[in-house]
This record gives sequence, structure tokens and C-alpha cells, in this order.
Amino acid sequence: MATNRPRYTVSVDEELFKQIENFRFENRFQTRSEATVELIRRGLEQLKREREEKEQKEHTS
Repeated sequence: MATNRPRYTVSVDEELFKQIENFRFENRFQTRSEATVELIRRGLEQLKREREEKEQKEHTS
């Protein structure tokens, strides 16, 4: 299946690989790539929330 999305390769250790695979199967993603993208998306959303919370605390202090 061709895609115009950018691609790159990521190397991970065995433990992280197992965690990604577990996440993939628990959440029924068809591909490892889909699961990895979702994990990245969730991580970035969490970082954004943390940054916003920190900024709010700085403005109320």
C-alpha cells in the first residue's frame, strides 16, 4: 500500500519492542506502524498537556 507520508526507521531495544507489540495487540492495530504512530501521538499530547499545566501554574503563582 503506497503512501505519501514521510517514513523513517527507528531501532529499539527488545523490551521496548515487546511493549509496542503488546500495545499493538491489546488495541487491535493491524500494523506495528499504526501502533507506533498512536503511541507517539499520545506521548506528544501528554507533553502538550504537561506544558500547558506548567504554564498555568506559572501564571497563577
